[in-house]
Amino acid sequence: MSLRVVFMGTPDFSVPTLMEIVGHGHEVVACYCQPPRPAGRGMDLRKSPVHEAAESFGIPVFTPKSLKGGAEQAEFAALDADVAVVVAYGLLLPRVILDAPREGCLNLHASILPRWRGAAPINRAIMAGDRETAVQVMRMEEGLDTGPVCMSETVAIGEDMTAGELHDRLSALGGDLMVRALAALSRGALGEQPQAEEGATYAAKLSKQETHIDWNRPAQEVHNHIRGLSPFPGAWCEMTLGGKPERVKILRSTLAQGQGAHGTVLDTAHGPVIACATGAVRLDQVQRAGKKPMSGMDFLRGTSLPDGTVLE
Repeated sequence: MSLRVVFMGTPDFSVPTLMEIVGHGHEVVACYCQPPRPAGRGMDLRKSPVHEAAESFGIPVFTPKSLKGGAEQAEFAALDADVAVVVAYGLLLPRVILDAPREGCLNLHASILPRWRGAAPINRAIMAGDRETAVQVMRMEEGLDTGPVCMSETVAIGEDMTAGELHDRLSALGGDLMVRALAALSRGALGEQPQAEEGATYAAKLSKQETHIDWNRPAQEVHNHIRGLSPFPGAWCEMTLGGKPERVKILRSTLAQGQGAHGTVLDTAHGPVIACATGAVRLDQVQRAGKKPMSGMDFLRGTSLPDGTVLE
């Protein structure tokens, strides 16, 4: 049975879910997104990926800065929705918004709740060395990602998988999971399982201060840090190149053999191998400022980085 859906999302992670909902014949009566933001060299206002996708389907788009005002809440209620689907929208929903759709609000979240509630669950799972994660459909409450879980799809995290790769995998799975949840909802068969009270962790928003690589950590932790921040915002270290210090992003790494003073280049035969507090990592993909990503070997062909060099 077709449902009247309000879709609430902003980034590219949300787009596959919107497309699946439309493709399965539900009536998306409106999309709510974050307002256009300045972007690019000219800092022109740029619409979000969900905003652009919604317009391509002819869906009305709303971009309020807040949903706390009476006018915005009345406008939302007037949509007469059966359900709201929320995927990385970026605004907290007040109780009056949560209660407006006849069947409430369903959220797609990228973790195994209650682990990694909050803004950056994909990055935090990899940075912590988790071996698996999930996409879950959750019925929303006023608390931050505290509502009961309705459906779940678990995904293994490969030992070299980056946040970007996991993002794309979960995004695609999430669209399929949400339309299955809507089908169950339309039949009155969508179950709910309260979250466990133990084991809750918070996936804080990423900060610039934590992107600098600390070579004085075990190799596994350094490797997890690099892949958990790849491709954006990107973990970085400082190298002296052409006699000048330069920040270089490290986008891919693998664990390597070797031991030495932390931050020291141990070997360059198959790409730069850097010593950590224990063990070492090989830099498999790097990016200099203003340049495209390149392999570690290509980087070495145009750069002098002799054994014994210390990275900061």
